[in-house]
Amino acid sequence: MQQIIYFLRKYRYFLLFVILELIALVFTIQSHSFHKSKFVNSATSITGGVYSQVSNINDFFTLKQENKVLSEENNRLKNKLNQYRQEDYISTVIDSLSILTKYNYTAAKIIKNDFRKVNNFITINKGSTSGLQSDMGVINTKGIIGIVKNVSNNYATVLSILNSYSKLNVRLKNSNYFGTLTWDGTDYNTVQLVDIPRQANLSIGDTIITGGRSAIFPEGIMVGVIQDFQFEGTKFNEINIRLFNDMSALGYVQIIENTQRKEQQLLEEQTTNE
Repeated sequence: MQQIIYFLRKYRYFLLFVILELIALVFTIQSHSFHKSKFVNSATSITGGVYSQVSNINDFFTLKQENKVLSEENNRLKNKLNQYRQEDYISTVIDSLSILTKYNYTAAKIIKNDFRKVNNFITINKGSTSGLQSDMGVINTKGIIGIVKNVSNNYATVLSILNSYSKLNVRLKNSNYFGTLTWDGTDYNTVQLVDIPRQANLSIGDTIITGGRSAIFPEGIMVGVIQDFQFEGTKFNEINIRLFNDMSALGYVQIIENTQRKEQQLLEEQTTNE
């Protein structure tokens, strides 16, 4: 306490000068619009910088989560490649790599995500200037999301798999039985599998992947697992698929371009018209 009193006594004239300067500055700012505007602009610049730093910090923590997801995906791919090497499937790896060269991938961010309607659409922050076109597949590290519908210069809308008009070719991972993925508009994390042949051997927990019979998605993209099913008469009546993706919490995606799609479609059209 004595040190504080000593400090005030020693620097009392200087402290008085500072206080008077601050009072004069306040009066000047209040009485002159020019000075006031300069002060407000400076304050806005400072607070804006603070908000920007806070935003960068939030982005940093978001990026940590995204990096974690990417790291997990890289580990999965490395483990898969190592498995091929250990099992002497070199020719299989080469064939797989040659297939992958058919596809180009473009990263994008979801800026609007509908999932509570019957016909849901997603908006992403990439468009024709990034090479996007209609009928391109959209996925993320966990699985399938939808198909590009409309494209502008810098944005695109995606027909979500949570849309009554969405019909996607899929198959059982452990067999060659194919079906069609649809959505009944009920649960945003559960879709339906139809057109599965009655002789297919289904079990709860079986994995569903893309079938590769369309020119949009490569074969083998993850979809989900069988949650439950009903068999009535001579056919499967209802097969519910629990998605790997939480469709209410989507962030970054990859858009798939099949570089050979037009060639494939042209050939199929010629064959159909013959």
